[in-house]
Amino acid sequence: SEGGWVVAQGSLQALMAAPDSLTGQFLAHPLRHPLTKRRSAKPEAKLRIKGAFSNNLKNLDVNLPLGRLICISGVSGSGKSSLIREVLHRSLAPLLQLKKDQKPPAPHGCRSIEGFESIERILEVDQTPIGKTPRSCPATYVGFWDDIRKLFAATAEAKIRGFGPGRFSFNTAEGRCPECLGQGMKKIEMSFLPDVKVNCEVCRGARFTEETCMVRYRDKSIADYLAMSVDEAVEEFSAHRKIHHALKLLQDVGLGYLTLGQQSPTLSGGEAQRLKLVTELARVAPQLGKKPLTRRGATGHALYLLDEPTIGLHMADVEKLIRVLHRLVDAGNSVIVIEHNLDIIAEADWLIDMGPEGGDAGGYIMAQGTPEKVVKTKSPSHTARFLGEFLKERKR
Repeated sequence: SEGGWVVAQGSLQALMAAPDSLTGQFLAHPLRHPLTKRRSAKPEAKLRIKGAFSNNLKNLDVNLPLGRLICISGVSGSGKSSLIREVLHRSLAPLLQLKKDQKPPAPHGCRSIEGFESIERILEVDQTPIGKTPRSCPATYVGFWDDIRKLFAATAEAKIRGFGPGRFSFNTAEGRCPECLGQGMKKIEMSFLPDVKVNCEVCRGARFTEETCMVRYRDKSIADYLAMSVDEAVEEFSAHRKIHHALKLLQDVGLGYLTLGQQSPTLSGGEAQRLKLVTELARVAPQLGKKPLTRRGATGHALYLLDEPTIGLHMADVEKLIRVLHRLVDAGNSVIVIEHNLDIIAEADWLIDMGPEGGDAGGYIMAQGTPEKVVKTKSPSHTARFLGEFLKERKR
């Protein structure tokens, strides 16, 4: 609702001079890296992959420092996804699900994986849709909708009518519209034409029965809150710490324009990915400064894997994504990003560059270390050359 306008047009200089153009402002004042101080890792806190040979990998031994933002770079086909998704993820995920006295399965695409004892869980955060039904929405996915339903159930009107929290769920028959089954719209099948979706004639898109909507919290119905944007809801729930915290995270990643009840199938890949990151942040943020115990009795954390998360994102969105990734690491986790975007690469605490080319000509580690160290490598690394020019340009 905040978009839809032409804010600038013309030459590059015209865009850079337009104060309302985010594109122009980022071109005129690009990000300066690093946005935060680079983290140093403890020498013993390393995830070690030995003898990685999947696809075009050349029997690699790789050390991944934990508790840091790690970036895997390289030209297309250089072996980035083979190393992280095929070897690391497929080998580590079964190990973390082992129960006591179970024999560990053989690693996939490598000889062994070591140093994972402190890792509690591994998650692959991608741009796949977060829900396939119209009843799925940001409020239910992130998890604060249950708390909003409890607020409605605690009102005097709800108690008089005998309504519990279940009455305010559009996933149960108790209070949802019986015509559209809580979807707010109906699909009309057209012969020889694409199906058409129209607002439900009974609830007019509210998703709930008229009786359910009679219950008010702060003079608003449950349907009113579904139609509310995240930006509006941040102010509305400022006194409710748990709900406000999740909403503020959505706002921080640039999703303040979404409505709480926006149907998940309508979200873009970038929006879906940021919702997943917010869900994880909402889970780990209360643990800032603490050391949660793992299943193994040791202090542990989560390992997040992202494959080219900047696809489809604007420069302003990339900055917000970078800050989200830093927050995940600051919460005591490790983040591994496969990326071509130089803004992300320049933010890494540790960079591993694959190459030198794609296919059979790839599968080697060309350089590794901090971005400042990688740009000084004497190996034929395409990333080192372009990253060096990129960082030099940003310092002007």
